[in-house]
Amino acid sequence: MIQRHLAPTMKERSGQYPIVTLTGPRQSGKTTLCRQCFPEKPYSNLERPDTRAFAQSDPRGYLEQFPEGAVLDEIQRVPELLSWLQVRVDLHNRKGEFILTGSHHFELSRSVSQSLAGRTALLELLPLSIAELQGAGADTSINRMLYAGGYPRIHADRLDPTVLLGDYFATYIERDLRELMQLRNLSAFETFVRLAAGRTGQLLNLHSLAADSGISSQTARAWMSVLEASFIVFLLPPWFANIGKRLTKSPKLYFCDVGLAAWLIGIRDETHLASHPLRGNLFENLVVLEVVKRQKNLGRHSRLFFYRDSNGREVDLLFEDGEKIGLAEIKSGMTVAKEAFTSLHAVHNTLGERVQTLSLIYGGTEHQRRSDVDVIGYQSASRLVDEHG
Repeated sequence: MIQRHLAPTMKERSGQYPIVTLTGPRQSGKTTLCRQCFPEKPYSNLERPDTRAFAQSDPRGYLEQFPEGAVLDEIQRVPELLSWLQVRVDLHNRKGEFILTGSHHFELSRSVSQSLAGRTALLELLPLSIAELQGAGADTSINRMLYAGGYPRIHADRLDPTVLLGDYFATYIERDLRELMQLRNLSAFETFVRLAAGRTGQLLNLHSLAADSGISSQTARAWMSVLEASFIVFLLPPWFANIGKRLTKSPKLYFCDVGLAAWLIGIRDETHLASHPLRGNLFENLVVLEVVKRQKNLGRHSRLFFYRDSNGREVDLLFEDGEKIGLAEIKSGMTVAKEAFTSLHAVHNTLGERVQTLSLIYGGTEHQRRSDVDVIGYQSASRLVDEHG
């Protein structure tokens, strides 16, 4: 059994709120985690047609089945239940009464904010992190991580990543897209997603992506929102400050599972990664994901950005903690050349004394100290979150 690092945070939040709402991609392990953390609670899956029909037709009767609370899976399938849950938890005033899961971020967050504001903790579970896989004794070499990604079934059941990820994407199109949008041109959407995967780690340019996909910019914007809502991609925002410089306003595009991104660009074997032209982009996606996963496993709100200005100065990650800033650059090589520090020092000089730490995450495993820069192996990238609050 793979131990999830979100578990302690989830148990802690259940002692503080009457409801805990857990979102994340399908097959990221939400149901398993909830049932492990709260084995005493009844479990109800709202994906089941009969259960969903009962909850929709008689929400009060449905909830009365659970006098001590329950785990309600895929709550976005019956959003009207949220208003009834509000009444229920206000009446009982018990901590940790209900545990909710959902796979549609925007839709669920909107419904929760309207009905359960102040009554629920909001947590997010992404696919397995490197640290979680290491705890289970799994192979976390670079090419294996880029190829297999982090969906639990690939590792727990030792499945072929190519087969599972292909099935995952097909199921996503068949099920989630029907719920989130009326998709008329399936072929164009698949092209759009594959082209987006080829742009991972790059600035999001919807006009270019739309033109290459043969769709309008308006459609591209709508489709990108759907990919975000269903936890296929996430957008890392640029950092802004009044420093008298022209900074980019476009976010950077990453996938919530690097293995899925690799599959979408046509990688069907681990050996394909050694010389693939997008290996560096995928490695950057992997490292950024590790940092994001650590933040979410600790239940923290992200203060994570990237930096880029009009003079070409840039760093891949910027941590903001009050007035303090930490900078981190990502390089896929297993050795570190002197030139790898150029961007870090240039941005440090631009931002001045607010910068407290400089780090470089690379494709090796050893921790080194180079003058004023910490050189960190990719398997330890998540430690940056602990250092920057």
